[in-house]
Amino acid sequence: MADKIRVGIVGATVTPGGSGWGANAHVPALQALPGFELKAVCTAHPETAKASAEKFGAELAFHDMGAMVAHPDIDLVAVVVRVPLHNQLVMPALQAKKAVCCEWPLGANLADAAKMADAAKAAGVQTLVGLQAQSDPAVLYARDIVANGDIGDIVTANLSVIVNAIPVRGDGRIWQGIRSNGANPMTIPGGHSIDALCFILGEFAEVSARVTTRITMWKHAVTGADFPVDAPDTVTAAGVLKNGVEVGYQVASVPQNASGTRLEIYGRKGTLVLTSNSVNIGPSKLFRAIGKAELAEIAPPPSYTLIPSDMAAGPGRNVAQAYARFAAALKSGRSDAPDFDDAVRRHALIDAMERSHRDGKVVKLA
Repeated sequence: MADKIRVGIVGATVTPGGSGWGANAHVPALQALPGFELKAVCTAHPETAKASAEKFGAELAFHDMGAMVAHPDIDLVAVVVRVPLHNQLVMPALQAKKAVCCEWPLGANLADAAKMADAAKAAGVQTLVGLQAQSDPAVLYARDIVANGDIGDIVTANLSVIVNAIPVRGDGRIWQGIRSNGANPMTIPGGHSIDALCFILGEFAEVSARVTTRITMWKHAVTGADFPVDAPDTVTAAGVLKNGVEVGYQVASVPQNASGTRLEIYGRKGTLVLTSNSVNIGPSKLFRAIGKAELAEIAPPPSYTLIPSDMAAGPGRNVAQAYARFAAALKSGRSDAPDFDDAVRRHALIDAMERSHRDGKVVKLA
C-alpha cells in the first residue's frame, strides 16, 4: 500500500439531485486527513465524473464502477449512494479485493447486509460502515467513563430520538418513504442513535417494540402529487442488555419542534447524559453528575479528537473521525472502527424490533 490510503468514491457529485452526503461529508473528511488521498471519483456519466473529479481535486474520473475498483492505485472504495444501490456497488469492490467503506444502513434489510458481510469475510478485506456516531469524541469519552466505572454499575438507560418530519420531498429523498428501501427514521437517526447506545453500554439480549408509520402521506416537491408512505417513522421499545441494563427507547418523526437525541444513563454512583441534534453528525454534548450533584457539561479530553484541529465544523468531522480510526485496520489489520459485522448486528436489532411488533412478542437476540 502507498504511504497514503488512496480512496475511490462513488456517490460524490457536483450535480444537483443527489443526497449530498458524499460531497458534504466524505469529501471534506478525506481532504482533511493527511493519511488519505481522494484519488478517484465515480459517477454515472463521463461528464459528471470529470466535473466532480475536478471540483474535489481527484486525479481520476470514472463512470464505470468496474473500472474504478480494478485500478491498481485505489486502496479503498467508498460507497456513498442510496441504500438500495449499496449491494450492487459494494460487491464488485469486494470481488476486486479492495477495502470498502459503505454508508449506513449497509443494506436495505438484514439479509442484504449479511450477504455483504459474508462476501467481505470471503474476500479477506477490511471494511468500514458509516456508523459515525461511534467516532464522535463525546461518544468515545462516554464509553470510557462507563467502562472505567466512574458512574458505577449501570442500572437503566433511556434513549429518545425525536426528529423533524420532512413531508415535502423531491426525487433526491422521496424514495425514503418506501419501507423496502431501508432508509427511514427508524434506520437512520434511530439506527445511528441506538448504535451509539450499544457502543457505550453493550448489546441487547431481548427487545419488545412497536413500529408504526404515523405520517402516511408526503408531497412531491416538484409535481405536488401525493406520495403514500409506509416507511416506519415511530418506534417505542423496551429491552434488556446482555449485562442486565434495562433500556427504554423512542424514535419519532414529528411535525415541528423536534428535540433531537438524548441518551440518559443512570449508574449507582452517578448519571451521564449525552445530547445532540444528530448524533452521527455531531457535535454531541456530554453532561455528568456524581451522586446528587447537578448535571454539568464535561468536555472530552483532546486525545479523543483524531482529526486536525483546524477542520471546519460540519458533517465531515465525525466521518473523518471514523476514517482516522479505520486507518489502523488498513495498516495493521486491527481496528475498533465499526465494520460490516457490526452493521449486521445493528440490522439484526432493527429486524428484531420489527418482528416484535409484527408478532406481538418479546424477541431474544443471539
